[in-house]
Amino acid sequence: MLLLALAVAFSACEKDFTNPGAATEDQVLNSADGLVGLTVGIQKRWSVNRQSPVYATVAGAGFSTFELRLINPGNLNENELSIGKGDLTGSNGVVASIWQECLLARNEADKVLANAANVPDAGVRSGLIAMGSIFKALANGTLATFYEQVPLETTEDARFSSREDALQAAIDVLESAKTAVTATPVSAAFKAKTPASIDPLNTINALLARYYNMLGAHDKAIAAAGSVDLSAKSTFAYDAVNTNPIAFISILTNNVYQPIDLTLGLPAGLQPDPNDQRLAFYFEDLMPANNDFRAAGFFNDASGAVPVYVPGEMLLIRAEAYARKDMLNEAKAELDKVLTKKPADDAFGIGADLAAYTGPMTKDALLEAIYSNRCTEMMMSGMRLEDSRRFGRPAPNTANEERNRNFYPYPNIERNNNPNTPADPPI
Repeated sequence: MLLLALAVAFSACEKDFTNPGAATEDQVLNSADGLVGLTVGIQKRWSVNRQSPVYATVAGAGFSTFELRLINPGNLNENELSIGKGDLTGSNGVVASIWQECLLARNEADKVLANAANVPDAGVRSGLIAMGSIFKALANGTLATFYEQVPLETTEDARFSSREDALQAAIDVLESAKTAVTATPVSAAFKAKTPASIDPLNTINALLARYYNMLGAHDKAIAAAGSVDLSAKSTFAYDAVNTNPIAFISILTNNVYQPIDLTLGLPAGLQPDPNDQRLAFYFEDLMPANNDFRAAGFFNDASGAVPVYVPGEMLLIRAEAYARKDMLNEAKAELDKVLTKKPADDAFGIGADLAAYTGPMTKDALLEAIYSNRCTEMMMSGMRLEDSRRFGRPAPNTANEERNRNFYPYPNIERNNNPNTPADPPI
C-alpha cells in the first residue's frame, strides 16, 4: 500500500525493472483502493523519517532562528543550519530534503487529484480530494516558507514562480477542496482505510487561514481561522514502526538538537513569562545549572502525534490580521484568548494561564506581543523563519540579528538538473 508507484514517479531509467508481483502505476491510479493507498503513502512521506518535511522544517526553522541548540556537531547538516549564512549551501541535506520531499509529495498529490473523479463512491472521492489538496497545499506553502521562488509544475526544466504565486496555488487548491468536502463529507469508508488523525475540513480551513495570513489577505485569514473548530485535533499520527522523527532521531537520543533554553532564543522583552504554563508543556527535565533544556510536548514520545496546526495558531492569526488592519481592540481580544487560556481549555493542553495583555495599545506593540506568543504557542512548529521575516525581526548581518538566513539556497539536486534554477539569495 505504501507505495510501489512512488518509486516510478521520478525515475529517469529506461530499463524495465518492474516487479511482476506489484501493481502498476496505472492500476494504482485507476482504483479506489490504489488512490487511497497513495494518500497514505503521501502522509508517510511527509511525516516519517529524517528526510520528511515534519523533521526537516522544524530543524531548519529552529536552527535558522536560534530556537534550537546543536548537541553534536557531528550532525553536519544540522551544524551548517546552526551556522547559517554562507555556510548553508545547496549541498546541505536538510535544504535538499525540504525541497525534494515537498516536490515528490506534490507530484503524488496531483496524481490523486487528477484521478479522484474516477472513483464512484462520493464520500471516498471527497476524502481523496481533501487529502490530495491538503498535502499539495502543504507542499507549496512549505516551499514558499523556505525559498524565494518555487516551480509550480512537475516538468523537465520547470520554470520558477514567486513564493506569492506558490501561496496562491496552495490557497486555490484548498478553496476547491473546501467546496467539495462541504458538499459531500468524507466518508467513514475512506477514514477506515487511512490514518484518520487528520481532520479534513478543519485542516483545510486552518491551512487557508495560515496561507491567507502569509499573503496579507487579512479579512480572508480572519474568516478562515474563525471557521476552525478549536476543540478538534488534526495530527500526524505515529506508532512503534512509523515513529515521530523529531522524538526518535533527536530528542530522545539527545544527540542531534534540543530547544535552546527557556528564552526560546528570543531577545529580552519577547521572552516568555517564567510563569507561562506553555513552558511546562514544551519542556521537561530542566537542569538550568547544566544548561540542559529538553523538549517535551509533542516531541518526547516516539509514538506521539505531531499537530498539523495548534488551535492557538488560529487565534493568533486573527489577532495579527486585526492588528495589521488597525483594529487594535479586536486584536487584543484575540491575543487575550491565548494569554488567559488554561491548559485544560486547549485541545492539546497548551495554555499560558497568564493575565490579559497590559502593554501599549499601539499597532507595533501588539504585533510584537503577537509574534512573541506565536514563538511560544507554536514552539518547534517549523513556522518561525516565516514569522521572523513577516514580523520584520532583525535580519542576518544586522544589529541584534534574530535569524541567520532569510531564505535558503536552492539545492544542488535542482540546480544540477534544471537550467532555470534562479541564483541563490544572498543570505
